[in-house]
Amino acid sequence: MEKETVHKKESPRTRLILEQLTQTYPQAECELEYDNPFHLLVSVILSAQCTDKRVNEVTKELFKVYDTPEDFANADIDTLQRLIFSCGFYRNKSANIIAAARDIVARFNGKVPSSFDELLTLKGVGRKTANVVMAVAFGGNNIAVDTHVFRVSHRLGFSNGKTPFDVEKDLMAVLDPSDYSRAHHLLIFHGRYCCKSQRPLCEKCPVAALCSAAPHAEITQK
Repeated sequence: MEKETVHKKESPRTRLILEQLTQTYPQAECELEYDNPFHLLVSVILSAQCTDKRVNEVTKELFKVYDTPEDFANADIDTLQRLIFSCGFYRNKSANIIAAARDIVARFNGKVPSSFDELLTLKGVGRKTANVVMAVAFGGNNIAVDTHVFRVSHRLGFSNGKTPFDVEKDLMAVLDPSDYSRAHHLLIFHGRYCCKSQRPLCEKCPVAALCSAAPHAEITQK
């Protein structure tokens, strides 16, 4: 079960940051290509430590071989590993995908559950994956903390949490619940295209005047 979070009203600074990022990234949304919630689930598992562009290239061919939860539940693991090899960590990812697919088939009649708590019960599915699926596939207001969200949240002073879950809780406390999903995509885009890990483009940053990290410390997810 999720821990209860005390929500605060968004500060003027927080609202301004979101407004500026929205103007800068009006196209901010999930860049993974998918046809249904299960395809998205597989794509999110593959996206760990891998670019969305690479995942989209892999899944374009992967879903021609294995398509449904039933297909993946009965997949030959050697074949699956070969198909997803270029995404990295292919052994763990293949095991997680097969385990999640088997759970979906056995416990949810072959359909991806639309409840966050039920998604977390799937083998191989963690908070980030469950939050993305909830926000993107089912239209929920959820915050998924990947490396971009983790880094940008620290630099903007939204969180000093040491773990992704700590950052998730901090963001839930400083943002209005209706902004969770939007903020998640905005922070990802900002981290991906401007507030980069090694060389942030501070001179081009739309929220530089509001940024807490000056000069920028090297903040990475441990």
